[in-house]
Amino acid sequence: MPAVTKPANQKGDFLVDYEEKVFEDVQAAAGEKALVTFHTVAFEGSIGFVNLLQATRLKRKGFETSILLYGPGVTLGVQRGFPTLGAEAFPGHLNFNNQIVKFMEEGGKVYACRFALQALYGHGEGALIPGIKPISPLDVLDLILIHRRDGAFILDTWTL
Repeated sequence: MPAVTKPANQKGDFLVDYEEKVFEDVQAAAGEKALVTFHTVAFEGSIGFVNLLQATRLKRKGFETSILLYGPGVTLGVQRGFPTLGAEAFPGHLNFNNQIVKFMEEGGKVYACRFALQALYGHGEGALIPGIKPISPLDVLDLILIHRRDGAFILDTWTL
């Protein structure tokens, strides 16, 4: 039987070289835009939160960055909390809300589809995190096309 001779990992150990950066640090040129779309359900996986972080990073790199919440993606933009709105029931419970607020505080724009908000998830515009702009379902495609026309970087977030 094989013997394990490597000592167990200890708190504070480095397991990877986290300081090595392989690629250049790309910054936006003046006027460059980015759009991050979300067609994913809050808390159904890590991709929604990871791409909220990516949107914030794009903003910090100088891109004029917008977020589009449509379909199940509108669930990322509703106010939540327990036992009251804004109260964090457990650590990380409000990570979507907090990251969206931080993104908007840094100048990012967030749009949410009214159709998905009401018809699919039973929420009204008042359920959205303050600062999110509700849009017509007819604006969803046009927002994407405007960004495409303007040569924007578009990052789509989908889960199946």
